[in-house]
Amino acid sequence: MTRTITLTERFRHLVTTPIRRTHVERDSIAASLVDAALRCAEARGIARATLLDAADIAPAALDSPRARVSPAQYGKLWHAIADALDDEFFGQDPHPMRRGSFVLMCHAALGARNGKEALGRIAGFMRLVLDALTFEPHIDEGRVRIVLRDANAPKTMFAYATGFILVYGLLCWLVGRRIPVLAAHFRCAEPADSDEYRPMFCDALCFDQPQTFVDLAPECATLSVVQSASTLKLFLRDAPANFIVKYRNPDSLAARIRQRLKSIAPADWPEADGIAAALNMAEATLRRRLAREGSTLQAIKDALRRDLAISRLADTNETIADIAAALGFAEPSAFRRAFRKWTGVRPADYRRAR
Repeated sequence: MTRTITLTERFRHLVTTPIRRTHVERDSIAASLVDAALRCAEARGIARATLLDAADIAPAALDSPRARVSPAQYGKLWHAIADALDDEFFGQDPHPMRRGSFVLMCHAALGARNGKEALGRIAGFMRLVLDALTFEPHIDEGRVRIVLRDANAPKTMFAYATGFILVYGLLCWLVGRRIPVLAAHFRCAEPADSDEYRPMFCDALCFDQPQTFVDLAPECATLSVVQSASTLKLFLRDAPANFIVKYRNPDSLAARIRQRLKSIAPADWPEADGIAAALNMAEATLRRRLAREGSTLQAIKDALRRDLAISRLADTNETIADIAAALGFAEPSAFRRAFRKWTGVRPADYRRAR
């Protein structure tokens, strides 16, 4: 007789199964990051409306401070700003990082033997194209630290994140895996949307520090470069716009839970006791560890439902009722209330605004 597999057993299987690194996560991007990118362009005379149109983002879709856009929209915006400014660093340095610089940096790093050599080549290239922000690798047996040395006043968090993602995203691709970020210190003050940056870096973010640096897992220095010229063309099709989503830190407990919940229909998501059992820990331990990361199980589920809803509203013609049912809501009205709480707008208005 065939034994029925419980949800806890299924979740345990998913937790212990390695994540396929080729999968691109479908997270949403906060309006604050969209606004930060747009302000870089506006400071150099580029109209916001032109860029939003190129990215298929309706201005009304950003009216709420809780608004979010899809990764595809943010990617289009990234390229539109880089094209308009002829600057892949969005005008955040006195010397523009001309269009095509990232492609040349990829070629420069491609022949490296391992992560240490690749990081040295990447940092050397960035030193040639930027004047006020340099990337200095400090590597020994126990540490891989990237110091972001900025001249004069601290840069904005968005500028640090933009530079880091270019360097880190390329390094991760070269060695064929996401490299854990252990700590990140910044000279700038903590921004109001600091929680949006934690998934890009790690939970241990420190602000108002004397120096800006990011510590990576030390084993990345010895990882072999696994990419070649034949894989570069496919990589460059979406890079670097996909970095902010694809290379988010995967090693927190919240990220592990989120990744595996994505493999289960929302209506079948286990409760806290089932998830804790699948992870071989007490429910109290699960809640305590999530609290240390600044999260809760309900927050993880809500954020994942929100991102799935945004993706479905943007990419499919499903009815609101069908989307509500797929996300595990008993009634469409409950979904509408939840979506408005998450984003500040109703689902139909979000779809119409696009």
